[in-house]
Amino acid sequence: QVQLVESGGGLLQPGGSLRLSCAASGSTSKIATIFWYRQASGKERELVASITLGGFRNVADSMKGRFTISSVDGLKTVYLQMNSLKPEETAVYYCRSFITSGQNYWGQGTQVTVSS
Repeated sequence: QVQLVESGGGLLQPGGSLRLSCAASGSTSKIATIFWYRQASGKERELVASITLGGFRNVADSMKGRFTISSVDGLKTVYLQMNSLKPEETAVYYCRSFITSGQNYWGQGTQVTVSS
């Protein structure tokens, strides 16, 4: 099993920056990909970015140029750097791990609120 803990959320003004962290524990050697999602109140969960063990990174089109995903120590810690945040990006941000056996694990999420 893999346990994921997100951190780094908070309240910030429009245009501000925030770095979220996703820390993995347990069977971390089996993690193949880490995904970041977000879910705003009343809306469906949305894929934000992903990174593979091989270093392939992808960011959703609407966030390219503002969001960056990176990792350290393989995929044990994955960061989501978010710049120029907008009020409509207020959401709970979650990370998900996909492991080599095909299982998925989710963290509990971290709240990001963008408001003046």
